[in-house]
Amino acid sequence: MNSIKIPLYYDLHLHTCLSPCGDADMTPANVVGMASILGLQVIAITDHNSCKNCEAAMIHGEKYGITVIPGMELTTSEDVHVVCLFETLEDAMRFDAYVYEHMLLIPNRPDIFGEQLILDEYDQVMGTVENLLISATNISYDDCFDLVASFHGVVFPSHLDRSSNNVISNLGFIPPDSTFTCAEIYDLKNLHRIREANPYLTQCRIISNSDAHNLEAIRDPHLQLHAKSTSIHDVLSALTDI
Repeated sequence: MNSIKIPLYYDLHLHTCLSPCGDADMTPANVVGMASILGLQVIAITDHNSCKNCEAAMIHGEKYGITVIPGMELTTSEDVHVVCLFETLEDAMRFDAYVYEHMLLIPNRPDIFGEQLILDEYDQVMGTVENLLISATNISYDDCFDLVASFHGVVFPSHLDRSSNNVISNLGFIPPDSTFTCAEIYDLKNLHRIREANPYLTQCRIISNSDAHNLEAIRDPHLQLHAKSTSIHDVLSALTDI
């Protein structure tokens, strides 16, 4: 069996203009194009509670030779953010439909929160999402891991070193019965402090992503993930295999 792994420059937490807090120029074409200019090899599209711009981004990924993973940044009932990544667009869109049925039904106010634009591969507006995507769902943090696995996806908790919207800030601790094997630290300078206070993280693969909501925030390629290939399957396996 081939055990050789290749280093891949990655950014696995990127928003588009579908997220109401994302800039208007964060179109699928622009996001993938910027990733190509920067030299990233693997990215993930992770809008708040939606996967509806993943298809257009994946089309551009094929053009640029970049692996684009369909995903979502889910907001749990505790207002905890977790990144959910899927092996296929079909699984991502099935999860998208499930999540939309479990969101709080709060109409979006574009004048307050921003537009929620669904774009095609030509960056033409196909539609908008009516309900506010940054609202919480009724999916609990404890339940989200098995739920996402049932859609053939993987989950990692978002930005554990930030002051809000993560499992540590919102629950006060990492539950001792946790099962995740990958976690995100926004700024790796905080890793020692966070890991010392939360020993569970010593058994996890730690990654760092930009959580970009504008093109300038997409990170230069300085962090690498080692996978057997650039396929989505092998990248997701690299996140979960410890």
